[in-house]
Amino acid sequence: MKKTFTINISGTIFHIEEDAYEVLQKYLINLKNHFGGDEEGKEILSDIEARIAEIFSAKSDNDKNVITLDWVNEVIQTMGTPEDFAEEEGEDDSIVSETKRKRRLYRDPEHRVLGGVCGGMGAYFNMDPVILRIIFAILFFATTGAALLAYIILWIAVPKASSTTQRLEMRGQEATVKNIEKSIKEEVKEVKESYQKFKESDTYSKGRKSVEGAGDVVYNIFKVILKVFVVIFGVVLIISGFFGLLGLISSMVIGHSFVSSWPLIWSPEVYVPDILNYFVEPGTVTFGLVLVGVLIGLPLLALLFFGTKLVFRYKSNNAAIVLSMIGVWFVSLIVLLSLSATQVKHFKDRSSITTSQVIDCDSCETLYLNIAENKYEDYTKLDADIEGFDVYVVDGEEVFVGEPELDVVRSSSDEFVVTVKSVSRGSSRDEAKENSQRVIYHFNSNDSTIVFDPYFFLAKDDKWRNQEVFITVKVPEGKTIYLGEGMQEIIYDIENTSNTWDKDMIGKYWEMMPEGLTLKEAK
Repeated sequence: MKKTFTINISGTIFHIEEDAYEVLQKYLINLKNHFGGDEEGKEILSDIEARIAEIFSAKSDNDKNVITLDWVNEVIQTMGTPEDFAEEEGEDDSIVSETKRKRRLYRDPEHRVLGGVCGGMGAYFNMDPVILRIIFAILFFATTGAALLAYIILWIAVPKASSTTQRLEMRGQEATVKNIEKSIKEEVKEVKESYQKFKESDTYSKGRKSVEGAGDVVYNIFKVILKVFVVIFGVVLIISGFFGLLGLISSMVIGHSFVSSWPLIWSPEVYVPDILNYFVEPGTVTFGLVLVGVLIGLPLLALLFFGTKLVFRYKSNNAAIVLSMIGVWFVSLIVLLSLSATQVKHFKDRSSITTSQVIDCDSCETLYLNIAENKYEDYTKLDADIEGFDVYVVDGEEVFVGEPELDVVRSSSDEFVVTVKSVSRGSSRDEAKENSQRVIYHFNSNDSTIVFDPYFFLAKDDKWRNQEVFITVKVPEGKTIYLGEGMQEIIYDIENTSNTWDKDMIGKYWEMMPEGLTLKEAK
């Protein structure tokens, strides 16, 4: 038994004997070398392979039939070889290509008006398709439309000549290599001639001029729109840059920007220089402000520069200006980071100090906790986002005040006790402890009532070092506290047996029980 292979010819799978495969492979390679690798040659080879697949399929009764050497030789003899028709170069082409075979009816898609029925019938009967179209038109009126029904039936029933082999069969020609090559070359030549006639026609010339004219109009419109957009964008940059610089300067000088509410304006709200004195050491504020001004001002100045360039289109050495601004900006950033690093060291260590006071009220069963009046409530509060601190403007000066936190816990003795824990940071533990000792906080006790200040203060000339104040009211078991109105300002996450929120604990009595602080029911 001979060795067989499975091959794919034009999308169809075949089984072929080894010796037949070798001969077929050489034949196809010979054809490929002859026709070359251009688009026209590829199309010829594709049609030849389709014809070979068609012949093999016709010979195969089922999928088990194997292509033999005799089949391959028969196909080669039918299709012809490049050597065969190369010898016929000197003969008349019409004689060579007129190998006749039985015609088959197809629809001709290349010479169609509607479905190609008349074109296919013209090729089948060797007639001019125009004559057949005239006949169909006459029959349409003579038969009151019955001819149209016949045309539609033929359109549906007759297959379309989609391949070169089918187009040759439509004309009664054998699908040999020579005829396939000639058919495709004639089709390519016809397409080129039609395109050339179209290019030379008045329609093409007028159409091209119309398209070019329309393109010029569209280009000019877009060009004008782009120029207008660039000018508008430049004006926006100029306004933003100018008023941004104005807002920055006013923030630096008077402490706030007076153009912050204007539209299209980006103006930084920098509360300087007074507030900065609470954070950094003396002598560094002015230098730091200059660096901040450069870091914020240069981008705003760049907006102003590019905006005027877009609007007024003046010439300048853009590269030199841009590189200079970038260089100055980066130098300022490095210096500011170095300066900031020297200030960060003041937050290195943390320390605290705690003071305790026993409430002198031996016979008190209930301790009333109230908050003192907020004397800064009527003053302007600056929108300075500093955690745990508020800034008020009092008589033209900024006052820096902190917000304490109050908690209630069980007392280990039979007395009410209030502890105040002041926490601060510093460059060392000793410095942090000294800062904690200078934190100022007051509360007043009178018999069974304690009034807590809503704020704590820093000592004069002290800097902000993340100071905090924690107040703890220690309640003996069996005794009660009352949280007065306003205490929600300073109480923080007081634990109780009912998990009541801080603000809902206000205005109620709470008794310290063994299980914890418990709401006391009114009698």
